Amino acid sequence: MAILYALCSLLFAAFNDLAFKLYARKSRARGLYFAMIGLAWAALLLPATRTCWDFSRTTLAWGIISGFFSVAANLLLIEAMAREEAGICATIYRLNLVAVVIGAAALLGEELNAIKFAGIAMAAAAVFLFANGEGRRPESGRRRYLGIALVLAAALFRAAMGLSYKYAFLHNADRMGIILLNSFCWIAGGLLYTLLREPRGLTLTRSFWGYGLVSGALVTGIVLFMALSLQYGDAAGAADRPDELHRHGASRRCLSSRIAEEAQGAGNAFRHTGNPAAVMRIARRVAAC
Repeated sequence: MAILYALCSLLFAAFNDLAFKLYARKSRARGLYFAMIGLAWAALLLPATRTCWDFSRTTLAWGIISGFFSVAANLLLIEAMAREEAGICATIYRLNLVAVVIGAAALLGEELNAIKFAGIAMAAAAVFLFANGEGRRPESGRRRYLGIALVLAAALFRAAMGLSYKYAFLHNADRMGIILLNSFCWIAGGLLYTLLREPRGLTLTRSFWGYGLVSGALVTGIVLFMALSLQYGDAAGAADRPDELHRHGASRRCLSSRIAEEAQGAGNAFRHTGNPAAVMRIARRVAAC
């Protein structure tokens, strides 16, 4: 299931990359656009999560940390798309997967095997070819490399977001709580960006509201499916490691053995005492397993 969730997240991301590029073609309010995305995102999640919030200290801390990485990565991405082709930006942005693989191995103890090394090499080669290939728009050297630098920075922030998600879930943070906190970070980050970076006098047209609502729905899909894939798989991939499978199997065998022992105890208690209350007490212990 982790692979399916990851593919769904990538599908939403592809459509959102296109929406970002279309929005960035013209001089529009980008900070308010991100705030609008955050509002739409929160509006979609609040009705579904109103009865199951769990804002523990772990959830609050990692929700804010991952939210910062998320909004920073996407602000850098849309700025890069204003300076560079969408296909190149989207491809280089996926370099975050390489950083996730390396970071997961270094920080979370996940395995680095030959297949992952091959994937890192091919991803790096693809980025190099896109960044230096022919047939691109003529750009001044500074503008060209600024766009590449911005999207590389965006990829690193995006990788940090994925790693922070995985770390949070390993420490029992609440998935929906973290995603909802991320939406609040987008609202705050977008408003802060507007105050610090954007010129005054930008008008909010109908396209602003339309792009904001569409991107809000797409970003919700991206983070929801990404969180599901990370919660049920490795940070660097979707398959469980063999040692994890062994531990899960051993845990299930231990649980089955315990239930069998409790059931046998229930039968013996009833034969010796004839008291149903003793059986009910043991049945409650079985249910607690």
